[in-house]
Amino acid sequence: MKNPLTHWLPILRWAPQYRAEHLAADGVAAAVVTLMLIPQSLAYALLAGMPAQTGLYASMLPLVAYAVFGTSNTLAVGPAAITSIMTASALGTMALAGSVGYVAAVALLTLMSGIMLFLMGALRLGVIANFLSHPVISGFVSASGLLIAASQLKHLLGIPLQGQTLPQLATSLGQHIGQWQAPAAAIGLLTLVFLVWARRSFKVRLRALGLQPMASDVIAKAAPVLALAVATLIAWGLRLEDGGLRVVGAVPGGLPPLTLPKLDANLWPQVQQLATAALLISLVGFVESVSLGQSLAAKRRERIEPDAELRGLGAANIAAGLTGGFPVTGGFSRSVVNFDAGARTPAAGIYTAIGLLLAALLLTPALYHLPQTALAATIVASVLTLVDVHAFGRTWRYARTDFTALALTFVLTLAVGIEAGLMAGVGVSLLLHLWRTSRPHIATVGRVPGTEHYRNVLRHTVETHPGVLGLRVDESLYFANARPLEDHIAAEVAAHPDIKHVVLQCSAINAIDASALESLEAITLRLKDAGVKLHLSEVKGPVMDRLERSDFLQQLTGRVFLTHHQAVTALTQPPA
Repeated sequence: MKNPLTHWLPILRWAPQYRAEHLAADGVAAAVVTLMLIPQSLAYALLAGMPAQTGLYASMLPLVAYAVFGTSNTLAVGPAAITSIMTASALGTMALAGSVGYVAAVALLTLMSGIMLFLMGALRLGVIANFLSHPVISGFVSASGLLIAASQLKHLLGIPLQGQTLPQLATSLGQHIGQWQAPAAAIGLLTLVFLVWARRSFKVRLRALGLQPMASDVIAKAAPVLALAVATLIAWGLRLEDGGLRVVGAVPGGLPPLTLPKLDANLWPQVQQLATAALLISLVGFVESVSLGQSLAAKRRERIEPDAELRGLGAANIAAGLTGGFPVTGGFSRSVVNFDAGARTPAAGIYTAIGLLLAALLLTPALYHLPQTALAATIVASVLTLVDVHAFGRTWRYARTDFTALALTFVLTLAVGIEAGLMAGVGVSLLLHLWRTSRPHIATVGRVPGTEHYRNVLRHTVETHPGVLGLRVDESLYFANARPLEDHIAAEVAAHPDIKHVVLQCSAINAIDASALESLEAITLRLKDAGVKLHLSEVKGPVMDRLERSDFLQQLTGRVFLTHHQAVTALTQPPA
């Protein structure tokens, strides 16, 4: 029997068994992840339209909250590109980015997302995320990566771009291209080139110089920190701020502030306006996190609990909303680094939070001259890896309907917006599923010679009997495909007057709803009028249980056989 306390607080499972070797492994992993998270947190705050220090806030208490409630030993929770751009998109029309009203609205959005996630976990509703199919997520993430990269051109080149969709950004770029700033473009593009090179070759070059693998890995992971430090020194040494280069400016240090939603007449209208965005951010963040967490856990033969992950991410976002942050989720690159660096327990996230706290207390004065164009370069270098070009070709070759959902999500996300693209993708996926399952594959089956196996007569050389029609329906029966089954059986019986028995092989039928049950009853009556009996074979247990609760079996003119071979054998035997 499960302990309710450890069920709700997974930290109580691993903390009592915590050992010194865990401390060493988690400490090393936390140090590496902290080096990555410092520039990422600042950059994603910029992407979300928030002040730079809120990126640090979103990387402290949320990590501790996830360590208490989450079950993945290696998932590194914190700010992420997708949730950051979704935040900016949701708040784009409500307030001016970076303003007091904007920060308060983001805190409310984050708190709502956290509450939704936690409640979904408490109610075991992780299945809701299944409505976000992989093609939809793939199209959404690829489009978001391009959209994020395009939105950062304003910082990368020093151009006053406006807009939240690709056409808007392209139009604004054409109008302001002549206003680009040489210092911003030079620092930003050089930083971007270095980061792309470092991602591909830095580790190899360091090992070629004789560095140990661990040392070269740590230095390579710290490449963004090195790039930002050099960019800051250049901006400070050449006084580029005086020439118009936009820098981060004064970053308040210290502990994250406690922020609570302001209880006034505007609160409920804001909640209503942000509800859809909060739900989408919650679902996207959860799907990405749990997929990543499961893949990393499988490599060590560990497991994570999806409902507990909902509660862990919910607690992390509630903590972020209460401490001046913005929505957080499991980050792909950070989690992989955390895994590769040897993290053994969720305590690595707690140590990372401590490292970020020290950075907030000690390093914030050094961030004043950090160019925003360098932060934009780190964002672009990171999000371009999200664009999966090969997914389009793979999906097109495998399933055209899935490709339709992927392409539509991709195009609408770029052309219309984040929320519209994602919601349209989900809607189209559901409609395509209904369309596909409403046209079930119905095969006429015959016996493979010398066996008791029955296969499609169009694909195999099989034996059939003129008086018995064997049909296999490769789909559960429900309201959308009940009528096509009626029509198919009626057409087959009309085309073959010698048929005396129809055997419906139910091996692929997992459920029969009320509409389909009525169709089966109608088929039985129509066949009876034509002098034909309807039989069932290989009915699954749960389906049989439901049929037994109805009066269909009493109306059935034929029999229910355990196997299709038994049915054909019994119906083709000569009378005694």
